[in-house]
Amino acid sequence: MKSKKSLWIASVLAFLLGAGLPTLLLWNPGHWGWAERIVSGRHGHPAAGAASEGARLWTCGMHPQVIQDHPGTCPICGMDLVPVQEEEPGEGTGIHVDPSFIQNFAVRTTQVRKGSIPVLIRTIGTLDYNQKNIVSVSTKTEGWIEKAYVNYIGQSVKRGDVLFEIYSPPLVTTQQEYLAALAYVEQLRRGGDENAVARAQSLLEATSGRLRFWDITEEQIEELRIRKKPVRTLKIFSPVSGVVIEKMGDSLEGMRLSPGMNVFKIARLSNVWARIEVYEHQIQYLRLGQTARITLDAFPGRRYTGKIIQLDPTLDQKTRTLAAYVEIPNPDRELRPAMYADVEIRVPAVSGAVQVPSEAIVRTGERNVVIVEKEKGFFEPREVSLGAEGEGLSQVTAGLHEGETVVVSSQFLIDSESNLKEAIGKMLADRDREPGNPTTAPHAR
Repeated sequence: MKSKKSLWIASVLAFLLGAGLPTLLLWNPGHWGWAERIVSGRHGHPAAGAASEGARLWTCGMHPQVIQDHPGTCPICGMDLVPVQEEEPGEGTGIHVDPSFIQNFAVRTTQVRKGSIPVLIRTIGTLDYNQKNIVSVSTKTEGWIEKAYVNYIGQSVKRGDVLFEIYSPPLVTTQQEYLAALAYVEQLRRGGDENAVARAQSLLEATSGRLRFWDITEEQIEELRIRKKPVRTLKIFSPVSGVVIEKMGDSLEGMRLSPGMNVFKIARLSNVWARIEVYEHQIQYLRLGQTARITLDAFPGRRYTGKIIQLDPTLDQKTRTLAAYVEIPNPDRELRPAMYADVEIRVPAVSGAVQVPSEAIVRTGERNVVIVEKEKGFFEPREVSLGAEGEGLSQVTAGLHEGETVVVSSQFLIDSESNLKEAIGKMLADRDREPGNPTTAPHAR
């Protein structure tokens, strides 16, 4: 009887040890660290196993701030979550990207090549008068304006048009001297010797030369010779065709003139200038004589060409730009100062440059980064230094080599995932160090 009772007790204990103990270990109501290690079968760091096996982390490709320890959908956009994979030993700072991520977001890549990069500078400009084509009209003798024929700024004039009439006592006196010398020459020619005629002729040429020095034209001198009578006022003519851009006063008639006073400034419009500004990093590409293409809102569909004729010696301290001047032919006189112009300058290409598409560059403001595909599905963010840019291409002066493969689309997502991976590692480490977490016990390390 006792032997049967002992056998029954042994059977109950065996059942409890065989079924109850595993249940207790799995339940682990006291969060015992030794129980977790028995169940997991590991004695290392629990967080590392969780990240690499059953408790891997999942995130959204569009919203990398979404992180959870089980698959599902993104609570923001509803897309399926993709797993965040750990680095493999020896793979540096790169990350693995799930194949579904590459397919869903159409990640495109291209090889780094060497070639020419045409540099195109785009800027805006403002048309202005060509400073070389501005002429000042002044008198070389004193006098008074008795009649003005041009009275306002912007008035068009042609070469030879009368600008004003001036009364000048010295001019009247010189006319009289000229007429006296002319009469003396004519008298000597009728009966004088050759030496006397030559001396009289020299005097006549001296007085006529004085009239020319005062800007009296040959036609006016010839008219004086034929009329043989001095005129009270002399006409002053426009030396060029153009527009009046400046005059001495509001009212010209009756104004007293002194030698050297600028009565008018007249600008020729056969060509105009476009004043443009280029950024500091573009100055290295500018050269005198380079061709520029110009378009204007005033004449849509038309294109003009000009050449760089001047570069300012210093930069603008506020804008950090350099002013340059483009001379534009204006045969039809349709281009007017103060018009806005769009200007393109194509400079000689940079040859033999390591180049990538400009869209492959992730610009953070502090650095320029490209995403390099080191092998299929494994990517590495890499900082690069840039040089010339043009026609959708960027020169890489440091950080890349010919033949490497870079991402040209969705790189911002990969870069975000790279930053996310670093954040996850810090998060796991912080979680392991939380007070009361049994995995922080010394014997669990």
